[in-house]
Amino acid sequence: MKELFFRQFYDEAELYHMNYSFLSLPATALAFALVTGNTASAQVVTSAAQAQSGTYDVEPGHTQVGFSVLHFGFTNYLGIFSNVSGTLILDPKNPTTSKLSVTIPVDSVQTTSSKLNDELKGTQWFDAAKFPNATFESTSIHVTGRNDALVTGNLTLHGVTKPETLKVHFIGAGINALDKKYTTGFEATGTLKRSDFGVKMYVPYVSDEVQLRINGAFEKQG
Repeated sequence: MKELFFRQFYDEAELYHMNYSFLSLPATALAFALVTGNTASAQVVTSAAQAQSGTYDVEPGHTQVGFSVLHFGFTNYLGIFSNVSGTLILDPKNPTTSKLSVTIPVDSVQTTSSKLNDELKGTQWFDAAKFPNATFESTSIHVTGRNDALVTGNLTLHGVTKPETLKVHFIGAGINALDKKYTTGFEATGTLKRSDFGVKMYVPYVSDEVQLRINGAFEKQG
């Protein structure tokens, strides 16, 4: 009974603390949160057809190229590339004419192991010194739904260029409430075989097949 009483007491105390902390927020901060939240919701469109056409640049701070491999049959091991640059020419009325070009610095690779980060940049893996960038240049777009398309392009990695196809989903577009820039965002998924690009270390113990999950933010120019 005593244990139950103290557990209930601390639960109620924690709830009180949370409520008090929220109510004690400065009025200006709370008002800002409410106003910007409402503004963002009002300005963001979730239909690709409603996005603005034009030329966009990759917004690197909110663009992530994620990947995963099956590690020795035990876990799906994740990594990420950042500092992506590139250009999107977007035409929602004629989406098949849109164009995408991106550059990914290989030495930006990050995992949960600093030792592995260094290994991946080395000669047995990506060889970042010799092949500093991976690039993707779209060659065709096939619309598969209101907000979905298959984007095929030439992927260059580790000095090898091969066609790859990504499943792309439009997330939203509108004025960024903080920097006031018109921004559009997409998510893309796909798979590739790293051995196709000459990256064969530890195959098959570390899977040849690589799963890709990409989140891209683009800011309109001009």
